[in-house]
Amino acid sequence: MVENAASAPPPAPPASGSALGARIASALVMVPVALAIVWYGGPWIIGLAALAAALMAWEWGRLVGRATGLVDSLLLAGIAAAAVLAGAYVAAWVGLLVGVAGIVLQQRLAGARNGAPIWTAAGLAWIIGPCIGFVWLRADPAEGAATVFWLLAVVWAIDTAAYVAGKTIGGPKLAPRISPKKTWAGLIGGVAAALVVGLVTALVVGSDKIWQIALLSGVLAIVEQIGDMAESFAKRRFGVKDSGNLIPGHGGLLDRLDGMLAVVAAVVVLSLVTGGSVLTWR
Repeated sequence: MVENAASAPPPAPPASGSALGARIASALVMVPVALAIVWYGGPWIIGLAALAAALMAWEWGRLVGRATGLVDSLLLAGIAAAAVLAGAYVAAWVGLLVGVAGIVLQQRLAGARNGAPIWTAAGLAWIIGPCIGFVWLRADPAEGAATVFWLLAVVWAIDTAAYVAGKTIGGPKLAPRISPKKTWAGLIGGVAAALVVGLVTALVVGSDKIWQIALLSGVLAIVEQIGDMAESFAKRRFGVKDSGNLIPGHGGLLDRLDGMLAVVAAVVVLSLVTGGSVLTWR
């Protein structure tokens, strides 16, 4: 349907300085806390991963309409947290089994009375698997801390560079039907930043596979953007702008970690295939 100019709604105003300020303030609080927890590891990182999984599962249930009440939300959050804790304190595969059993239980209890069961199950798996994998990566006594610090640096560099390049350069949209704000310039900026982080990381850890690690970091920029767009697709599918409002300037926790989940999953798979940290490739 075509509307005349007089009846058309005014265009949305650009992001205000206060919104950008909120994003920066949130980052200044979250980044040091995350780095400290990764450094200390142990129960700190397990608790962080379990809490993050619970909050993202809560947000996901509301996003897809599966959690319409407190009990539904708590069930989803409890399943995610229990899976991560089992994966950390028993074994990763046990955590995955707990997650699968929890998803099946949730589906049977909720039945067909609300929401999208397939979307709910897929989202929970997408959240639980990488959260267990994040703890598993850090648990490596030799290279766990370095691997996770590299992973965080890559993702943060991608997000920052993609945002800056997209805002300053603009240009053709990457996937306008899925995520209208993403541009090819942003993707290229993210890949470039990831390559630099990979190069610096390889030099710092003394690896002789400098270009392999740099190239892998660049590829992870594409993986991160795919994870980001996957959540964007889900939000458009269910008519939701943000997964939540937990983080000022960023929306929900899932909005902030969607790309991270994809990157963690990719790094876990590569670590299993190579038999150790990707930073120690031989």
